[in-house]
Amino acid sequence: MLILASGSPRRRDLLALLGLPFTVQPSEVEEANHAGETAAVMVSRLSQAKAQALLAQTQSGLIVAADTTVCLDGEVLGKPADSDDAVKMLRRLRGRAHTVFSSVTLLDAQTAWRRTELVESQVWMRNFSDEEIAAYVASGDPLDKAGSYAIQYADFCPVARIGGCYANVMGFPLCHAYCMLREAGLALAEPPVAACDRFNRRRCDVAEQILSQVCQEKTQH
Repeated sequence: MLILASGSPRRRDLLALLGLPFTVQPSEVEEANHAGETAAVMVSRLSQAKAQALLAQTQSGLIVAADTTVCLDGEVLGKPADSDDAVKMLRRLRGRAHTVFSSVTLLDAQTAWRRTELVESQVWMRNFSDEEIAAYVASGDPLDKAGSYAIQYADFCPVARIGGCYANVMGFPLCHAYCMLREAGLALAEPPVAACDRFNRRRCDVAEQILSQVCQEKTQH
């Protein structure tokens, strides 16, 4: 049994592309940044904490948990507090590059076996206007997103280009998760490259490299 410890529709949709049955059981963990904590350390800690929190509720199954954040000039930009905060974040991000960090944790509830993977992508934002920001914030979409944006939101299209995994910017690095699930012993028919491309309506130019490197590393382990 595979359990997704997240209520995020984006993570649910991406995990479903692997063709595995799973249940959704959101984990209640405070997503706060500790003093002096880097973005990479924070998302790793939170993905582990989210997986660990479900142990009290289940005695079997493989728990998959994730956390994502945006980092600009070394500062963590999490979910906005309100609409005004979302506007401020988007104004800071426009026309600039930042890093998106995601961490995925797998935890076997029966054996306590655990793996955590940290993934980062570079993102360059386009120089959108104040009017575009206002319209996007008014839609309500950015209010539950790290950095106050969704890369896949078609009416705003905030991103000019990326370096790295597109699904990672959405909050769930799918190819990395595929390799982790294979390491955990789950039978997966084929890599998710074609399914991810169809879902996101774009051709990924890093998937084969990720699968070759990450899956090989886990096989060697």
